[in-house]
Amino acid sequence: EAEGVAMANIDLEYLHTVRGNMPVHQHRRPDLYGKLEIQGGQTVALPGEEFVFNFGPARVPGPTIFYRTSQTLAFVNKKPVVEGHLLVSPVREVEKMGDLTEEEVADLFKVVQKVEVFVQKFYGVSSSTISVQNGHLAGQSIPHVHVHILPRREDDFAQNDDVYRELQEHDKVETGWRTEEEMVVEAKMLREAWGKQIMACPEILGDVPA
Repeated sequence: EAEGVAMANIDLEYLHTVRGNMPVHQHRRPDLYGKLEIQGGQTVALPGEEFVFNFGPARVPGPTIFYRTSQTLAFVNKKPVVEGHLLVSPVREVEKMGDLTEEEVADLFKVVQKVEVFVQKFYGVSSSTISVQNGHLAGQSIPHVHVHILPRREDDFAQNDDVYRELQEHDKVETGWRTEEEMVVEAKMLREAWGKQIMACPEILGDVPA
């Protein structure tokens, strides 16, 4: 019943083995404890004409946005390199990837995955280029983190990697910029198609905003 001190030998090699075998996420039994997953931003209603997204020095009109969560936006491109070239960006104005929070990074790339799957199905392609220009020397012209998603087609460039040269130079040329009306027409088409594709691929695209 008295207090005292007990001493025992510890096998450090065995302890290391036990710690290495401790349960991790892939060992969880979802049938007993439920499914544990990263929670991204919640899908929210698509913006109307009164909404403007501040994309660095540029302004993205609400009707050109075709998908949105509380932390991420997906919208059409004013100067697309190829047909279907779309952009995904965090809502918060952040210049570099390293400045995003873990939650923002998770939601950003969760939306990138959704949009990439959607793009391939919508345009009937089997490949796409996903690119981030992180900083001026990487070709970033808008100081706001954004991901390029480009559906790829047979012989769309002379050399496959020419797409990266085009990404770096496409918005430096004065010609070829689309009007807001053209962008709105494309976004409307994508909004409608997104809702239809959810029925075919609900596990990836998820819910549709009201």
